[in-house]
Amino acid sequence: MVIIPVMVKYLFLVLMSISLCAIGDENWPQFRGPSASGLAPDGQNLPLKWDVKTGEGILFKVKIPGLAHSSPIIHGNRIYLTSAVNTAGKSSFRPGLYGAGDAAADRSEDHDWQLFCLDKKTGDMIWQRTAVSGKPIDKRHVKGTYANSTPVTDGRYVVAFFGSQGLFAYSVEGEMLWQKDLGRLDVGAYDLPDYEWGSASSPVIWEGKVIVQCDTQGESFIAAFDIATGEQMWRTVRDELPSWGTPTVYPGKDRTELITNGSNFIRAYDPATGKELWKLGGSSKITAPTPIFANGLIVVTSGRAPERPVFVIKPGGTGELGPEHLAWSVTRRGPYMPTPIIVKGKLFVLNNSGPFACYDLMTGEEHFYLRLPHAGAGFSASPVAADGKIYFSGEAGNVFVVEASTEFTLLATNSLDEPLMATPAISDQMMYIRGATHLFGIGKSIRSR
Repeated sequence: MVIIPVMVKYLFLVLMSISLCAIGDENWPQFRGPSASGLAPDGQNLPLKWDVKTGEGILFKVKIPGLAHSSPIIHGNRIYLTSAVNTAGKSSFRPGLYGAGDAAADRSEDHDWQLFCLDKKTGDMIWQRTAVSGKPIDKRHVKGTYANSTPVTDGRYVVAFFGSQGLFAYSVEGEMLWQKDLGRLDVGAYDLPDYEWGSASSPVIWEGKVIVQCDTQGESFIAAFDIATGEQMWRTVRDELPSWGTPTVYPGKDRTELITNGSNFIRAYDPATGKELWKLGGSSKITAPTPIFANGLIVVTSGRAPERPVFVIKPGGTGELGPEHLAWSVTRRGPYMPTPIIVKGKLFVLNNSGPFACYDLMTGEEHFYLRLPHAGAGFSASPVAADGKIYFSGEAGNVFVVEASTEFTLLATNSLDEPLMATPAISDQMMYIRGATHLFGIGKSIRSR
């Protein structure tokens, strides 16, 4: 008489778990999707080729106001993305491979920092909100925008981060719930303090906390806020140079570690308290890629010469780590901007100017090192992958489809006819690519799906 209710309860919990997993599989809730992995579940069945001129493989193309390099995020049937709209005129940026670090002249007092909600299947606008208006507090890099940071959602709240303009939390229906002024975040060249490049690190959500990494010319810090109220839960000062990477939560077997990229040290924190757990030196003086993990190893890279390291780190350390805490590492191979990607035990690393390498994640064996063609403009977006294929968005407007294999195979090159700076998102058999002026929904037709 007791066994039947217990078994029923057990089966109910199993079915609920399966249901929740199925729902979660279609979500892409933050920069680079779940855990910043860039990986979509198998079965996406994306088209190998598409044509923006004929419409083949283009399920929708929607013009997005303003200028932004932030990525789209997805929860359920909704897309969320941000933009900075110069209501006094058109803003622009300069893509390409060049060494200049000058700031854009775009300082109009008529800027609106906006958050959009769109229908995932059609691209139709559901709602549009202005978080803040006025003059940008900081300048921005001529290649950047005033909305570089990707928003984050847990399905109840949507949080947008606009650097010095503030941190803003909304309900999924577009109601502003709270906002936080984090002070001026002067993020620029570490060796040229007068240069202002603008922030790009994106917020993440962990157990009801919004976590932001703010490495600046002034006091650097990482902080957590209650997602429901905006109350600061903890704040930890960081002895760091300006950086642009997004923190990543690594759910270890024995403990959870919040991993941050940084010039002085790669660091791990307890995400519940902000207490530093370990640190590792040897990074580049400019760090932008986001930490990633797979198979019990953490990968952190940076691409400023001369170091340009790829670190594959064993979790669970304490204090300042030594070589024994590395599974392996290599120098002069790290990417400057794109975050690497791990697919089925292989680590793929792409740099801005096209050098592309594949390593065995566990051993560090290099399977190939070559140059990906890029039509002269290079890469800023990070790769994403689905069904054994990796998608690389080039600044010149081309998306390169490469087999995720130890042997390099370029499967297709597709043009979207506008600069591509933002990292794509993948959900429910569609890929969403933000160009300089449009959001593209790419997939097979409903009939063929």
